[in-house]
Amino acid sequence: MKEVSYYPGCSLHGTAREYDESCRGVSDLLGIKLSELKDWNCCGASSAHCTDKDLSIALAGRNLDIANKGGRELLVPCVACFSRLKAAEAETEKEGVPIRYALDFFSDEPVIEEIKKRLVRPLSGLKIVCYYGCLAVRPPQLTGVKEYENPQHMDKLMGAIGAEPLPWSYKTDCCGSSLMLVRTDIVKKLTGRILSMAREAEVDCIVVGCPICQANLDTRQGELASETGETYDLPIIYFTELIGLALGHRDVKKWLSRHIVDPVKVLSARGLI
Repeated sequence: MKEVSYYPGCSLHGTAREYDESCRGVSDLLGIKLSELKDWNCCGASSAHCTDKDLSIALAGRNLDIANKGGRELLVPCVACFSRLKAAEAETEKEGVPIRYALDFFSDEPVIEEIKKRLVRPLSGLKIVCYYGCLAVRPPQLTGVKEYENPQHMDKLMGAIGAEPLPWSYKTDCCGSSLMLVRTDIVKKLTGRILSMAREAEVDCIVVGCPICQANLDTRQGELASETGETYDLPIIYFTELIGLALGHRDVKKWLSRHIVDPVKVLSARGLI
């Protein structure tokens, strides 16, 4: 069994529990052991880097020190946490363990091949768009993503489980996540544009790998409908939840039940759940 260190971050122990549980569940099915960092702390992703640079480096750096003592590559599901950890690594110029964003990790060719071997329910007929957001691909000198304007690895991963990723122009546009509490006017404009383009593509759902992007796109739809009259009814699903569904994990319905826009309805209509 492959063992990696695991940094869930604050969101995955709270509002994004379904992301945490699906990461753990999928890893277990694939024979990957996630060892959560002992005594980890908040990386400061929401505000520390905007208020105190030294604090932002110290918060993330402490987690890196814990991970480096373990000697195993570090899996990070939250892309904001990943960005702050990579920034701290670059700032301190420390030679440490590889820091892997969960999407990149599960998109590795050996992992994709293992997923294919264990498919129970290919997601045939499910039309999706992959939404990477900002921090999964930028800045490229930190993320290492070469195709940062038009990334393809989530598309490839979703295609491997039988879904149909459609091309669209908004896969790396910002949803305004860092402004979600202080400038909701900007957030609603940005999320509305992303949702409108996904609806125009006539997809069943949007697939994400960021807790804040998921929250923005999932929770704003009702508010936008009441203000503009535009209805979307687009489920915003974590890529790990769809992998779990394709691999036949027993807890998929529990994960999906926590979403605001119900994903079960469209998945049922496609005969997938």
